[in-house]
Amino acid sequence: MNKIAITCLIVVFCVANLPGCANMGETERSTGTGAAIGAIVGGVLGRATAGGNKGRSTATGAVIGAAVGAGGGYLWSRQMQKQKEDMEQATQGTGINVTQTEDNQLKLEIPTDVSFDTGRYNIKPALRPILNRFAVTLNENLVTQVTIIGHTDNTGSDAINDPLSVNRAASARNYLTARGVEVGRILIDGRGSYEPIASNDTVAGRAMNRRVEIYVAEAVN
Repeated sequence: MNKIAITCLIVVFCVANLPGCANMGETERSTGTGAAIGAIVGGVLGRATAGGNKGRSTATGAVIGAAVGAGGGYLWSRQMQKQKEDMEQATQGTGINVTQTEDNQLKLEIPTDVSFDTGRYNIKPALRPILNRFAVTLNENLVTQVTIIGHTDNTGSDAINDPLSVNRAASARNYLTARGVEVGRILIDGRGSYEPIASNDTVAGRAMNRRVEIYVAEAVN
């Protein structure tokens, strides 16, 4: 049995036998266990795989790996629900998609036609009031962490697309920190053209792939 498996079994045992666990509901117990195991395994996998992906640092890969691995392990509090409702109202009719992910993160998916001109990373005026409201919600919920990920279509070379995707994420981060959000709460990453959500063979598909994704997570304490 390898070290990861042994560690996970230890975590399962410890979580299940913590004082007070007997009084937890089944959902609370499974969420806590899943979070612990997921964070450990995801962190290990993130560190192991980050070095092989273009446009990602090892530290970034580790953090994102932990987040993905902790599926279901984030807390969806009343404050998170309020933040989601506030952002749904702020983005109504803009084309920005606001959702709750399966692992209880708040996700804002921002198409490039709202956020950035083609080939550029200066934030467009239409996005500014939305980010203004987003900054307010983050400053109202200080325990959350933010991940901003930039994406491009496959037009152009990696030498252009990789830094462009990172710069778009950095522009969004800088805009938020200028409005009082602590920089240490925000992780940025750029995936270039490596994670399309539509076919790059059509104009409409390429437009969908040019996007910025923002994730907000509240950790289970």
